[in-house]
Amino acid sequence: MRLGVTTLLAGWLLALSPAQADTGNAQPGIPLNSFKAVYTTAFYMGVSLNGEAIRVLKPLDNGGWSFSSEASALMAGISEKTRFTYQPSEHIKPLSYRYHRKVLGKSRKASVDFDWDSNRVTTVVKDTPWKMSVPEATQDKLSYQLQLRLDLMAGKTEMTYSVADGGKLKEYRFKVTGEESIETPFGTYNAVRVMRDRGENADRETLIWFAPELDYLIVRLEQTESDGKTYALLLKNLETP
Repeated sequence: MRLGVTTLLAGWLLALSPAQADTGNAQPGIPLNSFKAVYTTAFYMGVSLNGEAIRVLKPLDNGGWSFSSEASALMAGISEKTRFTYQPSEHIKPLSYRYHRKVLGKSRKASVDFDWDSNRVTTVVKDTPWKMSVPEATQDKLSYQLQLRLDLMAGKTEMTYSVADGGKLKEYRFKVTGEESIETPFGTYNAVRVMRDRGENADRETLIWFAPELDYLIVRLEQTESDGKTYALLLKNLETP
């Protein structure tokens, strides 16, 4: 199992034409349920680094939500966190995103803040801010994974998201490519396999397996970057209310 560190858990995971932009609206009536999922991880960045990742979705006292992902190994760690609001009749609406990666002594931080009154975001990387306008339903590099899960619950098979990524607005496209039985330390599940569609000549690959039995929770993820860096996740434990 393999997956790229630079887009870990973020550059992680509709019934319309793939070329058509998706508004990201979830089907009315689909609720969010909090969870804590633990995954085994496998990095390869010139050296093999195995560890654990913890992903937590929980409600906040102000009525919003928090979704975080923490992955660590002996010499590497990646932390991501998004705050957002959600109504079952609407889409995930991110408010802020924070990212911190430390690999072999090198550190990188990034932040994204959304201003929905003006439909603008402010991105800060290496203490340098960028501001840009964004369309309605724009996601961050973590929140889109929740929207993808909701859209799969709604029966969609092709999804496109506008994502604020590195001071740019990027289009993330996904499509369901089949079903597989996935064996994990937490159990074996009949999972829906989803591929990130980067085009015919892409030299990067992302595959994500979602288990309908677990409300389309990610049970396995593999990503390979163009430079050979890889990352993989496999569900180890799950706690729900």
